[in-house]
Amino acid sequence: MSDAPYARLREDAAHGRIDEVIVGVPDLQGRIQGSRLSAPYFLDEAARNGFGACVYLLAADVDMNTGPGYALDAWRSGFGDLVLHPDPATLRTLPWDEGTALVLADAVGQDGEPVEVAPRQVLRTQLDRLAARGLTAFAGTELEFLVFGESYRTAWERRYAGLRPATDYNVDYSLQGLSAIEPVTRRIRREMVRAGLSMETARGECHPGQYEIVFRYAEAMTTCDNHVFFKYGAKRIAEQEGVALTFMPKYDEGEGNSCHIHLSLRGTDGSAVFADPSAADGMSELMRHFVAGQLACLPDFALLMAPNVNSYKRLKPGAFAPTGIAWGRDNRTCPIRVVGTGHSLRIEHRVPGGDANPYLAVAAAVAAGLHGIENALTAPPPHAANALADASVPQLPGTLTEALHRWENSELVAKVFGPEVVRHYAQAARTELAAFETAVTDWERVRGFERL
Repeated sequence: MSDAPYARLREDAAHGRIDEVIVGVPDLQGRIQGSRLSAPYFLDEAARNGFGACVYLLAADVDMNTGPGYALDAWRSGFGDLVLHPDPATLRTLPWDEGTALVLADAVGQDGEPVEVAPRQVLRTQLDRLAARGLTAFAGTELEFLVFGESYRTAWERRYAGLRPATDYNVDYSLQGLSAIEPVTRRIRREMVRAGLSMETARGECHPGQYEIVFRYAEAMTTCDNHVFFKYGAKRIAEQEGVALTFMPKYDEGEGNSCHIHLSLRGTDGSAVFADPSAADGMSELMRHFVAGQLACLPDFALLMAPNVNSYKRLKPGAFAPTGIAWGRDNRTCPIRVVGTGHSLRIEHRVPGGDANPYLAVAAAVAAGLHGIENALTAPPPHAANALADASVPQLPGTLTEALHRWENSELVAKVFGPEVVRHYAQAARTELAAFETAVTDWERVRGFERL
């Protein structure tokens, strides 16, 4: 392998600026899991030949519990290793971790074939389908998070209850009331830019302690890589600042944390294939088909957008998150919002929450759009009114159980993603449901301890 992709790293290692490299793989939850390697070992061995990591990293729940039922079954394989092949395009230094670089990797089986169910591979499969049509996907993600005054350790000891938000009230677009949140959010903004991300905007949001940082759009895989890097780094910086932040979709009864995904297509020549200046609304026929595909596939693909029990607490009436299946021009009450003009003409997919795995959510949106294009689907007229209050609008799955049923019983899902991916992510959902259904919640204790 040529040394060119790692020439700067080798120079930094030689001069003592970098002594460790984290090799990480995005897991089913979109977290970066991996190991720290000495820089010389990474450059001489792992960068060339890959690095072994246990297969269960891609077949475990949020507690790292695994079991039979996954398509990639750790028990059946005797907890053997995958091979992680670093992607040099993802290499970056960590401003919050002196002397450390991080590189994301693709998972490969012992047979040398890509692991089909790995999130990066799920997305790459759909992007390859686009490429076969001469198309490229560009994406941007808008992540919201809540900041609390307590440290992660204190939050854990309190079982995450009774925490103090870093702002006292709704600071949506506010330029005041942010003094307690600004030290950590400013550091996050600065250090993400130092790490190579291009920030666009940042502002307070509706829920006390809520904030949003938006980074520049890029080709879809790059955006998803930046997304998981940002979540990892933001939590580490918060930890160092002695505070805690969460991306969970619904921390309490207040406003949830969303992850709106902006998505557009371009030709391989850079042309804005979504735009048609001669059309009254500026939308090309291809874009109309793409939008129609989103609506047609939303019920069956919801599992990849909303993968957890908590995801559906956000997608409830009155929560200012979509519940129906509709599209509109600059209509935030619809799950598919069309915005922009010319090269910026795009959809904003408003279903995913802060827990969404970006690779899977973007893969689902691309696959849905391709379904619309391949079948020349026709979208209904844009919804101009409040889709949240319109009883005539078809509804999204209301629970993880319903989303799982749609996912497992959809011929379209099987055709688009393949049986291994269907089985693997169905098992992830079943594992999540089993954990929830055996848990006793605070709500149950308050409701039933004395009065039942």
